Amino acid sequence: MIRVAGHFGELLQGRLGAAGPVVLVTLPCPALAVTARQTPSAQFSLHNLGQRLLTPARARAFLASLGLPLRNRHVLRAQMPAGGGAGASTAALVALALQAGWQGAPETLARACLEAEGASDPLMFADPSQRLWASRAAQSLARLPPLPGFEVIGGFFGPCQRTDARDSRFADIADLISDWTAAAAQGDLPRLAALASLSANRNGALRGGAQIAALASLATDLGALGHVIAHTGAARGLIFARGQIPARARAALIAAGARQVVQFPAGGGL
Repeated sequence: MIRVAGHFGELLQGRLGAAGPVVLVTLPCPALAVTARQTPSAQFSLHNLGQRLLTPARARAFLASLGLPLRNRHVLRAQMPAGGGAGASTAALVALALQAGWQGAPETLARACLEAEGASDPLMFADPSQRLWASRAAQSLARLPPLPGFEVIGGFFGPCQRTDARDSRFADIADLISDWTAAAAQGDLPRLAALASLSANRNGALRGGAQIAALASLATDLGALGHVIAHTGAARGLIFARGQIPARARAALIAAGARQVVQFPAGGGL
């Protein structure tokens, strides 16, 4: 069985300049994944929580684009909701390709995912959080320093929303990139959390600022260093130093409307 970890929103996402490409720094989430297995007798099973991850036709076309023959039927299972901003679509494609025998370059796999989806997360790479990723071009624009260790607790709020590859309504975050690179190189977690919060707030002003303001208020109440969101999905989380998540955080998130609360480590070589 193949397991491909998803992500939990984006630490940064926005335009690289007012008219530049949409870029992001993803937040890998080892607690949420898509698994794939083969079975010679079953049909394609590509659903999760009543939502379709892939259509059989799309799965066949994707495998064909990689030169992979369809010898067996594939069963995919996701731990995250489709459209939740946790990478279900990209993780499903990567898991399907690996289960079908893909052994090529991750860059080639990224281009195939882009062709299938119109936008892609960098989940086919071993170091997704160390890439300034142009999601609409499936390209790594810069390598970033590794992140210091931290923890995130969060959940899914409100309706899920699949990414629209034509959507470029994002705030300009070009000024945050150099600060992010410097803070990551210094291992400055409070600064990184503040930058993630600023990215969330800027884009939240375009996409539902009241919900982001409530998340920021919850972060302050619980003593979090900052907050992180799926900029086009339902995932919302709080950033803490490791070992500092208060015992009441889960209940507070549920009271605020979170579904499927998840807690996971990030950075620190993970």
